[in-house]
Amino acid sequence: MSDEQAIRRSIAAALRRQLGQGNTRPVIDESLVNAVPEGGTLEVPAGALVTPLAQSTALMRRVKLVTTTDTYTHMDGNTVAIGADHGGFAMKEMLKTELQGKYTVIDCGTNSTESVDYPDFALAVAEQVASGRAWRGIMIDGAGIGSCMVANKVPGVRAALCYDYASAVNSREHNDANVLTLGAGLIGNALAKQIAETWLKTAFGGGRHGKRIDKILAIEQKYGK
Repeated sequence: MSDEQAIRRSIAAALRRQLGQGNTRPVIDESLVNAVPEGGTLEVPAGALVTPLAQSTALMRRVKLVTTTDTYTHMDGNTVAIGADHGGFAMKEMLKTELQGKYTVIDCGTNSTESVDYPDFALAVAEQVASGRAWRGIMIDGAGIGSCMVANKVPGVRAALCYDYASAVNSREHNDANVLTLGAGLIGNALAKQIAETWLKTAFGGGRHGKRIDKILAIEQKYGK
C-alpha cells in the first residue's frame, strides 16, 4: 500500500469513527490535516465541518482543503456575518441594508436596542468565520474594543478594530484580518460604510506579510492546545 493510500484510509477511518458517534456531519480536525504531507491537498467531503484549529493547521502547513467539486467554503468571498450589541444595533441595521444584494448576510443579532452583552454577539460572529460558514465578519459595539478582544479569542480569527480608511486597508493588506470591529459611539454611519466597503474589497498583500501571518498562526497553535 502506498503512503498516499494509507493516508486516505486513515482519514476515511477517522471520519467513520466521528460519524459513528452521533454526528450528522463529518468533522475535519487538525489530526487529519497533520496526516497530509506539507503542501499537499486534503479532500473535504461536501458539508463537512472543518474545525478552527484544522483551518489554522492547514494554513501553517500549506495544506489545501478542497471539496470534490470546489474549494472549501471557508474561501467563499460572498458570505458576511454581522452582529452588534444594543449600542451598535442601529449601525448594524444600516450596514446590513448596504451589504444585502452584494453579499449573503448572516445576521447574528442583536435585534433591538434592549441592553445585551457584547461578548455574546462578538462570539457568534467570530464562530461563523472560524467555522467557514462566513468569509468575513463585522461586529459593532460602542467602542469596538471589547468585541475585538472577544473575537480574537476564537482560533482562526484575526479581528481588527478599524476607525478610518487607512486602518481598514492596513488590517487587510498587512494582517489578513477576517473580522472587522467598529465603534458606533466613535464613528458615524458614513465613515462606517466607507470602512466596511474598503475592508471587504481589500485583498491580503501576501509576500513579506505572509510569513508574519504564519507566525501569528504558530502562536495561536502553541497556546490553543
